[in-house]
Amino acid sequence: MQTKSRILDDLSQLMTNAMGVAQGAKDEAETAMKGMLDRWLADRAFVTREEFDAVRAMAQKAREENEALKARLDALEADRQS
Repeated sequence: MQTKSRILDDLSQLMTNAMGVAQGAKDEAETAMKGMLDRWLADRAFVTREEFDAVRAMAQKAREENEALKARLDALEADRQS
């Protein structure tokens, strides 16, 4: 009876160790994938939402200014032709 208990204890310890190794491998794989993804993203020319919104606002303002200048030029041209 003592031998069977010892075998079960050893088997239990082996399974516990295997689960620890599996968890360690999972953590290592996650870390490696995160590192690869971070490097891939860093190599791309992505911008943050804040940067995108700032440039978008500048473009909108430039469009509005261009439209105002065009209207002034059109008015000056109309005055000149009168």
